[in-house]
Amino acid sequence: MATGWAGDGAVQDQIDATIKDGVQRAQSRLPSGPSLSHCADCGAAIPPARQQAIPGVRLCVACQEAADQEAIQTAGYNRRGSKDSQLR
Repeated sequence: MATGWAGDGAVQDQIDATIKDGVQRAQSRLPSGPSLSHCADCGAAIPPARQQAIPGVRLCVACQEAADQEAIQTAGYNRRGSKDSQLR
């Protein structure tokens, strides 16, 4: 199905590119390199199983959870918003 001046499959190509970019962005944020034996924040020992499960791990579970919560709280707001929220 052609839409305007776009060629066939252009919409799907755009969706695929958006997904690919998102996956690459997520992968680039993963830790890499050797894992630490002790947490970079609190100094607690990082269990060997966590070190093997997440290559390049830098934080213990408690500090990682705190960092994740902080990232969620400071992530900003949804610029798109829903239509309902725009009507309020």
